[in-house]
Amino acid sequence: MKLKNRIIVGFMMIILMPMLLLAATLFGISEAQHRNSSGSDTVQESAYDITIADTGSSQTSIQIMTKDLFFTALVILIFTSVSIGLWIYRSVAAPLVKLRKATQNIKEGNLDFVLEVDGTDEFAELCRDFEEMRRRLKESAEEKVLLDKENKELISNISHDLKTPITAVKGYVEGIMDGVADTPEKMDRYVRTIYNKTNEMDHLINELTFYSKIDTNRIPYTFSKLNVDDYFSDCAEEVGLELETRGIQLYYANYVEKDVLVIADGEQIRRVIHNIISNAIKYMDKPKGVIQIRVKDVGDFIQVEIEDNGKGIASKDLTYIFDRFYRTDVSRNSSKGGSGIGLSIVRKILEDHGGKVWATSREGIGTIMYFVLRKYQEVPMK
Repeated sequence: MKLKNRIIVGFMMIILMPMLLLAATLFGISEAQHRNSSGSDTVQESAYDITIADTGSSQTSIQIMTKDLFFTALVILIFTSVSIGLWIYRSVAAPLVKLRKATQNIKEGNLDFVLEVDGTDEFAELCRDFEEMRRRLKESAEEKVLLDKENKELISNISHDLKTPITAVKGYVEGIMDGVADTPEKMDRYVRTIYNKTNEMDHLINELTFYSKIDTNRIPYTFSKLNVDDYFSDCAEEVGLELETRGIQLYYANYVEKDVLVIADGEQIRRVIHNIISNAIKYMDKPKGVIQIRVKDVGDFIQVEIEDNGKGIASKDLTYIFDRFYRTDVSRNSSKGGSGIGLSIVRKILEDHGGKVWATSREGIGTIMYFVLRKYQEVPMK
């Protein structure tokens, strides 16, 4: 019952009860007087021996009965008032006590409790709203702890990954300055190594910048129509130059018709391919590395497959490799470097394109990364 209805019922009972008791008392007195009067008349008609003492005794009994009735009415009124007061007080005090304890817990930083309350009045609704607030505060606190942990891990990863190429660049530059690279061949090797290491640092910085845009949903997309054959051929040619410097063989195959189009951001899809191939390079453990890119038509989508012959990923880790900062000893060991966000960026970009990404792998044999993009299809005007 609502608090308003409780107060109305209590107020009505407090008013009506005295009126009912007063009416009952007056009715009892009138009945007693009527009976006494009737009894006196009967006695006078049958026997004319009534005395003044008998009349006084009757009046005394009426007065006693009246006092008893008033006393009973007073007791009932007090009992009713106390009962109604306690009824209303309990409906207010009980939830207030629970709210006070809950507020004290929150003030002390404890969110691991549940505020349970029964009823449908305003205080019960207030307690339920308070419990919902506590639950959201707890979720927010847990998200903040997780975010802080991820940020610390990101800083640690980036620091480690930047330190490694910077140390290498410093060593090779010192070698050049000290005259260690005393032949054209050595000089060329030193310069190439420095160039590759600076590219790694540039890539890490770009990842960090892009990561901040992901968290604030400010990824700059520029969607346009892309010809699948031309676009992915260019991507393969660009990737092939980098793989060649690393001694990895690239095979590219396109099984899609030449006029097939997709709506996508060319720069961001390049980032997807680059991140996937960078991950494959990082964990390549074969003397002769091989990466294959295949583009296929699968109905309303085009499917891109990027296969490597690296060390592979354990089946228990496959469902988590696209989670932010997820690492395993097999597929993403920190000793190999990497910020831990490359594949999570891949998933985010493809989801924003209306596509998806997944992987299959066999340990010791290699991994295949798949992603799909929806085809562009013109709808005929009716």
